[in-house]
Amino acid sequence: MALIREVVQQALITGLLTIEAEDQLRQLLSTKYDREDLRAFMTLQTAAMAGSVKQESRCCVSSAR
Repeated sequence: MALIREVVQQALITGLLTIEAEDQLRQLLSTKYDREDLRAFMTLQTAAMAGSVKQESRCCVSSAR
């Protein structure tokens, strides 16, 4: 199973957090993780709030309106 920081790195590189990656993050966050993974997740949250990473789940909902 991937680490949180690996999923985050892919989202930061592509600028997109896929639905599958969101599901994977939910699963990973429900288990034990280290400080580096927590920092990576916080970086992803900051990037999403700044608009540099889009969430596929939110893009699809917005475009369906």
